Amino acid sequence: MINKSYTKTGKKCRVTFKLTAEELSDVQNVQLLGDFNGWSPKATPLAARKDGSFSTTQSLETGREYRFRYLVDGKSWLSDDGADGLVPNRFGDLDSVVSLPLPK
Repeated sequence: MINKSYTKTGKKCRVTFKLTAEELSDVQNVQLLGDFNGWSPKATPLAARKDGSFSTTQSLETGREYRFRYLVDGKSWLSDDGADGLVPNRFGDLDSVVSLPLPK
């Protein structure tokens, strides 16, 4: 699930990335990897919530699209069904896409 909140100037958007407890089972940690953090597995951990979900909020520049994926427990990849789109990657899988157009 993705939630977007644009700043008043429209130059940035606070994007909340969230995986629900129903999407995960027996998970210890989740990392968010994408264009915005150099696909670093250590840059953006999701916080575990009391309800069993995991989430993080990132402030991203608008006027572009970002590819991303979730790395679960350091071994399995998840795409986000709530993303703005899915595109094939060079590994034969699908990257999620969050689109942040400039506000009108």
